[in-house]
This record gives sequence, structure tokens and C-alpha cells, in this order.
Amino acid sequence: CPLQMVYDYLAAMGYEDPLRIQREAANSDLSCMIRFYKRPVNADQQDRTLLKGVFNVRKGKTQLHKWAERQVILCGTCLIVASVKDSLTGKMHILPLVGGKVEEVKRRQHCLMFSSAGPQAQTYFVNFDTLAEYQRWHRQASKVVSQTISLVDLSCYSLEEVPEYLFYSQDITHLNLRHNFMTLEGPGGLLNLPRFFQLKSLNLSHNRLGVFPESVCDILTLTELNLSCNGLHTVPPRIGNLQSLQTFSLDGNHLSSLPEELGSLTQLCSLGLSFNNFPHIPSVLERLSALDRLAMAGNRVGTLELSCLARMNHLKSIDLRLNGLRCVRSETLDPVKQLTHLDVRDNCLCTLDLSSACCLESLQCQRNQLGALTLSGFTLRTLHASKNRLNTVNVYPVPNQLTHMDLSRNLLEYLPDWVCDSRKIEVLDVSHNLLSELPTRLLSSLSLRKLLAGNNRLQSLPDLIDHVPLEALDLQHNKLGKLPESLFYKALNLKYLNVSANALESIPPSSQSEESLSTLQELYLTRNNLNENCAALLVGHQNLRVLHMAYNQLLSFPASKLSKLELLEELNLSGNKLKSIPSTVSSCKRLHSLIAHSNHISVFPEVLNLPEIKLVDVSCNELTEILLPDSLPATLQELDLTCNHSLILEHKTLNLFRYEYTHTQISQRDSLGTSTLWDHGYAEMSGQRNKLCVSVLAVDHFGDSVEAAYGIFDGDRNEEVPRLLQCTMGDVLSEELQHSIVDSVYMSNTFLTSHRKLGMAGQKLGASALLCYIHHEPSEPGSYFCLTVANVGTCQAVLCRDRQPLPLSKVFSLEHCAEEMERVKNTKAIITEDNKVSGVTCCSRLLGCSYLSPSVIPKPWARTEPLCPQDEFLILGNRALFQTVSYQEAVNTVQAVRDPRAAAKKLCTLAQSYGCRDNVGAVVVALHIGEDSCTCEPPLTTSTGGPEVRGTVPAAMSAPAPISVPPMGDPATPSSSSGIASEFNSETSASEVGSEAGSTASDEHTSNSAARPERRCSLHPTAVTINNTLFQRQPSCTTFSSNQSDNGLDSDDEVPLEGVISNGSKLEVEVDIHCYYPNGKMRRQNSVVVSTTNGCLLAVCGREISDLKKSPSTSSLFGKKLSNGSVVVPEDSHNLIEVALEAPKKKSGYFAAPAQQDPEDQLVVPPSLEQEVREQLRGQSPMVPGPPLPSTPPSVRDTDWDHSQTPVPGLPAASMQQEVYDTAL
Repeated sequence: CPLQMVYDYLAAMGYEDPLRIQREAANSDLSCMIRFYKRPVNADQQDRTLLKGVFNVRKGKTQLHKWAERQVILCGTCLIVASVKDSLTGKMHILPLVGGKVEEVKRRQHCLMFSSAGPQAQTYFVNFDTLAEYQRWHRQASKVVSQTISLVDLSCYSLEEVPEYLFYSQDITHLNLRHNFMTLEGPGGLLNLPRFFQLKSLNLSHNRLGVFPESVCDILTLTELNLSCNGLHTVPPRIGNLQSLQTFSLDGNHLSSLPEELGSLTQLCSLGLSFNNFPHIPSVLERLSALDRLAMAGNRVGTLELSCLARMNHLKSIDLRLNGLRCVRSETLDPVKQLTHLDVRDNCLCTLDLSSACCLESLQCQRNQLGALTLSGFTLRTLHASKNRLNTVNVYPVPNQLTHMDLSRNLLEYLPDWVCDSRKIEVLDVSHNLLSELPTRLLSSLSLRKLLAGNNRLQSLPDLIDHVPLEALDLQHNKLGKLPESLFYKALNLKYLNVSANALESIPPSSQSEESLSTLQELYLTRNNLNENCAALLVGHQNLRVLHMAYNQLLSFPASKLSKLELLEELNLSGNKLKSIPSTVSSCKRLHSLIAHSNHISVFPEVLNLPEIKLVDVSCNELTEILLPDSLPATLQELDLTCNHSLILEHKTLNLFRYEYTHTQISQRDSLGTSTLWDHGYAEMSGQRNKLCVSVLAVDHFGDSVEAAYGIFDGDRNEEVPRLLQCTMGDVLSEELQHSIVDSVYMSNTFLTSHRKLGMAGQKLGASALLCYIHHEPSEPGSYFCLTVANVGTCQAVLCRDRQPLPLSKVFSLEHCAEEMERVKNTKAIITEDNKVSGVTCCSRLLGCSYLSPSVIPKPWARTEPLCPQDEFLILGNRALFQTVSYQEAVNTVQAVRDPRAAAKKLCTLAQSYGCRDNVGAVVVALHIGEDSCTCEPPLTTSTGGPEVRGTVPAAMSAPAPISVPPMGDPATPSSSSGIASEFNSETSASEVGSEAGSTASDEHTSNSAARPERRCSLHPTAVTINNTLFQRQPSCTTFSSNQSDNGLDSDDEVPLEGVISNGSKLEVEVDIHCYYPNGKMRRQNSVVVSTTNGCLLAVCGREISDLKKSPSTSSLFGKKLSNGSVVVPEDSHNLIEVALEAPKKKSGYFAAPAQQDPEDQLVVPPSLEQEVREQLRGQSPMVPGPPLPSTPPSVRDTDWDHSQTPVPGLPAASMQQEVYDTAL
């Protein structure tokens, strides 16, 4: 039943409530994930039928045959001529064209001669009616005759039968019917496949056959047969008929045994049995003498008998990954001489002794539980044994053929002597061990080219005795106080050096003389104790392309030395004490990235004239002014000036790029009280990728209560899905909060609904997602806050509690989660050798990639953690961040930085300096939840209306902050290294705008379940009741620097705007933004758009959104792409800077006078309440008393995380706290 199929599909996705499943089944978006076909695709739509029509045809070259009208079809590589006009019934004349000829007949207009190849060649003349038809047939037929292999690809066509036309193409040798619904019976069923008597290759994988199609055993010409993923339980004995079979794929079925007749296939050299149910290696394989490679990954082989392998003396390569293998043993002392490659990754081995495999060349045993490993070294070439518990590795004799060895992430305290004795070793990875020293002979090896020894306990390195061929050296995260003095002039081939996170106070010179032969190209010195004297020693490395010296003790960078680094492409000097960047940086003509955030820089560096500059990040500095050229360079993708609190920009500068002051605040958070409870900052960096595939959701004021929502989305290599999630997921969470108060339910449904809303984009693309929601416990409204976290994929959340990391998420990758690996194996998905589902993704749960269902599902893992005063901050990061930065280091890093935004930037900078080349994203949420933090209490009285609507995103936005600056000609340029492009302000990112856009939909209906009790306190002001109508006052305070204003008046004609308190260069605007009605529903009033940029105030009051769309100055704000590529749907919250930039200009003194009240700048009362409000206002004072603004809780735990609001100078405190000006009057 189709309805039952849809029900089962949605239940497998993660929906649990039957009523919710019924509602989801009726949603039209579901067609992007599951679809029913009434009939298979018409055969005429297949690629095989190239051309057809009714033309005059004559057979043979003689005049004995007459011209007759016949239907002619060019199908595949054959010309088919019907014996009856306009009909395919009767005899069909088939002319194979491969190797034949197609020639023009000059004696007859628009006529072609088709001839087959061979001694018994036949000829047909076809006369076309028009020149266009003649040319089209000539062109297509010429391509056909030039083909040498007849390949038919009908995969993914939802076919039930083979098109009948194909059976007339007898030259077909390769037929691909993968991903269809092929049946046995019928004219085009699998029973008729033997009609292809020249067929050599047949692919029937992913057809859900259920039974083995025995008819294929009659195609005796087959050399390749693929029946993977068909749910097969047995293989028939007739398989022995295929004596020419060389490749046989049976992966992803339910096989547990093979017939003895399979042993008669003497030419079979490749057999795929992966992801079946074999409990042991089938004995019939002993007879397959030509078989040299056996693929049995993902079966149930618990014990491997080496004596059994000895009898299969033809097998050279064996793949036994993911078998649950617990023991490898040998009952006899006979050597296993033929085995050269063995793969036992991802099993449960505790010990492994392969000393009897004397010819073993390659061993892969990663991700086991090995404590000891014993190998034969006679022919050993590569050894991969990372992520085990090894404390020793025994290889005898010395492996003189060994070239590559990976022993990372083990428990090694020393390196065995045989490692230094190996003569040909080129790559050695011993990172993440317990090594305290490296042997002198190792660094003096004449073969070693790459040494990775980071994350150990090294305190010193031995001196280099002689010149060595070392090209890459990674020593990060050790305890090194200095490097060998001769490092650079003894390792002349050294191109990559990473010594970040050590205790270095100096670096060795590049040479012993003034002339340097250094070839160093990448140098990473982040997080050491280096000063400016060390920077002077870099001048000898004139081939340097990448230099990272972030978070050291640099007070300056020598100007004369920087000018010598002419090939420099990327320079990172963040986190030092620099006051300026030398002007000689303009000598670095190839520089494309300058990252110098978190310094004391006061003058903008001279880099915008460089021809290849793409990224300039001077955020978190002390810039006061910026001098820009008349036009920004075309290559510039991002310019980050955020967190420069003294920076003042002229309007000319604003015309060059979009920018919002970090110190300008539209302080909605004061009225909600969240400014004292949490604050956030985030950073995104593209690294060495050419696009940014990480997006962030950050809403400090989520819903109509004291709540917040944060999220991070990582698309790996696609940017579309993360940005869609960024714009929609907050709104989906808001809607799901209407239907349930159970955290696991609304979080799970939020992910599942977001998965559905991805639409067509979510079919082939996907993203990891993490969402955090800070709220009160719904069952205890007066309780402390709770943090609910849900995630899919590899994005993670870590809470700092008592200065220790507390992981809150679960990593859904095949390598990290054994339960998910078993679940994916049970779906019979193929896990490739790089541990990816169907070769696509390493994640078992994602939003998107619906075509991989049920192997990859969107159901999240959810967890709720009560927050306490010991919780300092929350860190959200993607896979790349936590692969390079441990939980503890991330916590220590954030603790050392006061500002959340600077902390997020530091995390991303450290990840890149530690070797990460992918996109990096980090969100830091500072928590200030003290023991006496005020919480809202349930109301004493209940309104006559319905339950309070929950979860809507407020219309007013909070404090503006960083905008990444692409060139004005390309507003959709993706973010690059610093990744600030997706944020509109420090409180609300671009994703919030997207989440707000659809939130009004949830305003129009109430919750179906029990409504949450209303909570009001000083952090959440109560509404003012007028004649049973609730008007909630939410003052919005705007503070900015302004000496000029443009409203068409001179400064002498200044008339103060009613409702606006003006005091010199400071303004405060207080606005009504919400209107509550007695029935419990909330409706948005006609919007008040307040924009502040460089002193420009634009208030649009009482105007419909449709009017704003028509306005030339605001039409570009609706449905516009964000600077990071996100598309924001139309709404009444706009990018404030864009409104200011498009304001009308005046030649004489732009912004020459303060704003004056415009007749339209009035708050319009809804028509249905106009008369009632007028009657009420006649007897009332025009000043409506409002609630006092909240004060800072007295028990804020950590003053370092406080960001108190600066009061407006010259404005009486009583006026700010006691009165709300009524702009409606």
C-alpha cells in the first residue's frame, strides 16, 4: 500500500507521533524525498532512440528495389527500418552501423546512404524531406559509425523492463541497468536478456530483485556481472555456466554461503562479497585459482585462520574491514607466502601476530584495540596502525623496503631501534603519542622526507649531523624551548615547518652566512613566546609563501625585513601587540590574505593596492580612521573592520562597502534582559578552500521570552545547504515550539522538518547541523535555565563547567560511532575504503542527502543540560575545528580571551595554524547565569484570551555588528578566510533574519498542546492594558556618532522629532513594535524601520511592506542575497546600512541637520482599533508610563565576560528608565 510505504518511510526518518506522520505525509515537499511512479519512463525518452521519422527508403545499391515510405529509427548503433509504414509490427530490418559508412548521395537531393560493415554488408538509401532533417541525421549517424564499443547506460530511469527497441541492437556489449525496478517477466523482462548474444558486461545492481535472476546464467559471453544490493540470499548452481566470467560483484546482499559450482569459474579474478553475512571465508575459494583479490568487508568473520589462507595460495590481497574480527591465529607453523596486502581496519583485535606472513607488503590495521603488533619485515613496504593502544611494535628483520609508516594516536613512549635502521623510510607519522625524545639517527636519516611528531612530550631536538633530505617537519604541541641551530642550513630541502604551540623564544638563523639557500615555503610559529627580534631572522627565507606568527609577543614587525619577503601570499600576525603593519607590506605583490586581528593597530595597513589581495582582517584592533582608494580592488572578497570601537567612517567610505558600527546598538536586548545573561561571537574562515561552506545561526533574543538559539551548519564541500539551514532553521524551531514542550520531540521535529524543507537541494547535497536552545524548563517556569542541544553529523558543542570541558553532542561519523556503523551495515549500504557511505559522506546522519536513505538519516541526537552558575561559556564548532583543537585547549583558549568574538576568531586562527586547510567555524556563547539571576514567574491572573503564543522571533533586531565587505559589484561573493560575511550584527546574524522572515506564520495560530504559562519579570516587561487591548512597549535605544544630518533643513531650522531625544551627537529612539489582542493572538503592527549609519536616521512608520518594496530605496532589501550568498526572504527587518546608503544625498553638507518629523513618520493604529483608541486617548496623558529598564544582576560571576551598556551622555537617567515616548501621538 503506498500510504503504508510513506508511513514506514517517515517513521524510519525519525518521526514517532502517528498524527504527525499523517500531517507530514500530506506535505507536498515530501515529493523531493519519496516519489511513486505510475509507469516506467517511455522508451522513446531513452538515449538509445536518437532519431526517428517516416521517409522514402530504398534497399540495396541496384535499381531493382523501389522507393517506399517506411518508418526509420536511428537507435543506439543500429538503423531500424520497418516493413510497414507508420508501424513497428511485422518484420524489422536492422542495419548495424558500427564500423560501417554514412555517405551523401549527390545524385539525389537530401539523401544519405547507410552501409554496414563486413563481407555481407547491406545498404539502405534514405531520402529526407528537408535540409535540416538531412543534416541532423548525417551528424548523428556519423557519430555512430565511428564508435567501437556499444555501451548502453539506462541507470536511474525507474525502468521495469528493457525497452523493446534495444533487442534489435544486436551489437550491444555493455548494458547498465543500475538503480531501476527490473522484473523477471514481461517482453522486456530479465528473462529475455539472453537475446543480447554479444553482451559482455551487465550491471543489475540496486534493483531490489530479491532472487537471483537465473536467466543471466544463459548469457555465456558475460565477462562482468554486477548484482550488488539486490537482497539476494542464495546463488544458484547454474552460475557455473558462465565460464568466461572474470569479475563478479555480489556486495550488499544477504549471502552466507556460495555454491560449489562457483569453483569451476577458472577465469574469475575478482570476487566482491563485501557487506554480506558470511561467518567465515568460503572454502570454495580455494578452487578459484585465478582469484587474486578477495573483498569481504562488512561480514561476520570473527576469526581469521592463517592456515586457511595458506591453502589459498592464489590470494594476494584480502579486505576484511568491519567484520568484528577478534582473533587472527595460525594452527600450524607453515608460512603464508602469497599474501601481500591485508586490510583489517575497524575490527576488535587486541593483538596481531603476522610474523608467518613473510611476504606481506602492506598492512592496514587502524582503529582496533591493538596493544602489541608483530610483523615480518622481509618485504614490508607500508604500515598503517594509527588509533590503537600500541606501546610497542616488533618487526623482524629490519624492514629495509619500508617507505611509509603511520603509528599516530597510540601510546608509544619511545621509537623502536629498527625504525632508525630502516634505509628507505620516507614518511613517518608518530603524532599524538607519549614520546619524550627523538633518536639522533632518525633526524639524520638520508631517506626521511616527512616527519610528523606533533602532540607529544618533546622538550628538545638533536642537532643535525649532516645534510638531510627532510621536506616537511611537524612538531606542534610539544614542549620545545628551542630548535637545532643547524636546522635550516642542514635541511636545505625543508619546505614545511610547523612548530606552533610550543615554548620557543627564538628561531635558528636561515644560514651561517649572509647568503641563504633556504627553500622554506610554509612556516607556522603560532602560540609561542617569540618577539620582534625573531621576525628579523625570517629575512633569509625569501621563498616563504605562508607565515603564521599569531599569538606571540611581537611589539612590531621590522619594516625592512618584511619588504624582503616578496613571494609572501598569506600573513597571519593576529593576537600580538602590534601597533601598525609596516608600509613595506606593499612590496609583497603576491599577498592575498592579511590577518592581523586582536592587536593594537591604529592605522589601516596599506594593502588595498596589492593586485591579488582577497582578505584583510584587522578586526578587534584600535583603528580610528581608514583611508581607502576611490574604488576597492576587484579581487577583494572580504574586509573585516569589526570590533574597532573608535573607528569613524565617512559617507564616502560607506559608499564603497557595507559596514555597521560595532559600537552602534539598537538595544532590544536591554528590554529583554538577555544582555546580562549571555552574549555571543563567532568566526568563519575558508582556509585554503575557494568557498565558505560553513554557516552560523545566532539569536540572542529568541521568541517572546528570555531565550536564545545558536547553531552551526557544515556542508563539507557544498555551500547551498548550510545557507538554507541558516535562513530557515530558527523559524522551524519557533514553529515546533508551538506544538510540543518536550525537548526531544520539538528538537527532533525541527531537524526533520528542516530536512524536508531543503527540497530539491537536499536530494544530493547535505550538511552537518547543530542547534542549541537556551530556555526555562517548561514544567518549572521559575527554575534556572536549561540548554537543549541537538545535532547530526560532525558539528559539536562543548560547555565549560568549572573550567572543564563538558561535551554535549554526539559525533555521527562511521569512525567515531560503532552503533551507527552497525546500523549502516544492516541497511546493506556499501562503505568504501575511505569509510564513506556509498563513497559520498563519512557521516551516518545528515540534513539532506535524502537519496542515501535509509543509510543516512536526519534524526538528531538530543540532550538537555540544566545550566548552573559554574557554566562559563558554550563553544560550537564544526568538524575541522575539533579535529585540530582539543576540547581542553578550546576551553583554555576561550578562558584567556575576554571578548566572545575575539575568542571565536582565536579558535579558528589556531585551527588553521595547526594544519587545518578546510573551512573552520566557531561560535562562543558567554554565559552569565548567577545564582540569583532573575527568572520570570507564572502570572497571578489570566487574560481572557487564548494561550500565549510561544516561540516567535521578535521583529526588532539587536545590536548591529560586523559586515564582511565584498566589492559592490559582486554582492554575492562568498566569504573567505575570516568568514564574517554572514553576520548582520553582533546579536543577530544573517540566519536570524531568515528565521525571522517566516516567523509571522506562527503568530497566526496557537499551540495545539498545553500552552506554556506566561512569565513576566523585570527582565521581561509586562504589557500595558488599554480597554482589554494589550500594547507591549519594547523601547529600542539607538546610540551613534553623528555631527551631520540630512533632512532638507538647515541646522538653524532644526525641529526636534517627537519621540526622539536628541543631545548633540547622541540619539535615542523609542518605538512601539508589537500589538497584543485580547484573543491571545499577536499581530505585527505596521513596521517601524529604524536605521542608523554614520548619523543617518531613517524611520519608516505606518507603511505597508508592499509600499516598502515599491520604494526605490528599499526594494533592493527584499529577497536579496546576503554577502555570504544566503537568500533572505522578504520581511520587515532590513539591513540597516543599506537603507542609509540609499538615502537621498544633498550637495551642500550631507547630513547637515538633525532629522525632522515627517508626516508619514507616525505609528499607525490598526483600522479596527482606531476609533476605540482615540476615545481612550482623549482622557489620558500623552505620556504612557512604561516598566523600568532592568538593572544588572548583582551576582554576575565573571566580570571579564560583562558587556554593560554605555549610558547615553546628557540624557537624564529618569527619562530613560521611567518614560516611553508615544510616537503614535
